[in-house]
Amino acid sequence: MKKAISLLLIVFMTLTLAGCGASAATNSAKAGGDSVKVQNVNIGTATTSGAYYPIGNALAKIWNDKVPGVKASAQATDGSAQNITLLQRKESEIGFTMANVAFSAWEGQDTFSGRAYKDMRVLTQLYPNMTQIVVRKDSGINSVKDLKGKKFVPGANGSGTLYNSKEILSTYGLNFWDKGNNNVNPNYVGFTEAAELLKNKQVDAANFSGAVPLAAVMDIANSIDVKILSLEPDMIKNIIKQYPFYYEVTIPAKTYKGQDADVHTVALANLLVTRADLSEELVYKLTRGIFDNLPDLIAAHATAKQIKKEAGALGRGPIPLHPGAEKYFKEIGAIK
Repeated sequence: MKKAISLLLIVFMTLTLAGCGASAATNSAKAGGDSVKVQNVNIGTATTSGAYYPIGNALAKIWNDKVPGVKASAQATDGSAQNITLLQRKESEIGFTMANVAFSAWEGQDTFSGRAYKDMRVLTQLYPNMTQIVVRKDSGINSVKDLKGKKFVPGANGSGTLYNSKEILSTYGLNFWDKGNNNVNPNYVGFTEAAELLKNKQVDAANFSGAVPLAAVMDIANSIDVKILSLEPDMIKNIIKQYPFYYEVTIPAKTYKGQDADVHTVALANLLVTRADLSEELVYKLTRGIFDNLPDLIAAHATAKQIKKEAGALGRGPIPLHPGAEKYFKEIGAIK
């Protein structure tokens, strides 16, 4: 009887160890016949109607297909601020963000007051994020200053668009964030909801800060008559002086249906940021994977045509490059 029990225990332990071996194997990948530890890479993007989300999914596919040992996935989020918070909590490895939000997080300002994030690193600059304030053509709104007393969508809570709206409107002396002193009535929703609110006359205007052309703005322009507000030359100068991460840009006429004239506005860099604790080797491979496969990103969203490896190290202000990204940009001669 004792022999039988001992035999059963041996069989049980053998099966258990075999099971553990199988589980461990799921955390490895084969590359050139060698076992490679799998690194999970979660990418924080934004809402599904912007450019971050499709580009993020294309990045995940590139890294899964072309970078051995990486298991990447893209996560829909509220946008820039939430993406940096996910990095700070070590709940993701990569995040899309607008440069203004990254600067606030680095300095511990605004939403990040009391929790400055000095372990953030830049992987690369991506493309310009353009301020696109859309109003119904019949609204009587011809300038940002006309938003006083109006119903306005500044962006979703946790989004870079919300920061952008605050910076632009504050330059015009407008306020939507201080409940005791606001002169603009805000509705904090994402691009998809903002588009529906505009089409249904539930709000007067909305800011769609993002790539051009933006799917949500195309949807509205194809449904109703709209205007995209130009910013006055003196206000553009004031914005750039107060917030030096902005620069002047033009949205060419005919970019959207019914847009008969150029729109003069401001833009700032979109960045791909990561955590300082990711290995140099991993981030080097991820960075190289992006620029070796740009056609795949362009196929996902036309705005990726604006991503240039020569400019990858720019637009980041005081935030350091990750050593892995720095290695890549030095290798291609983009930086010394």
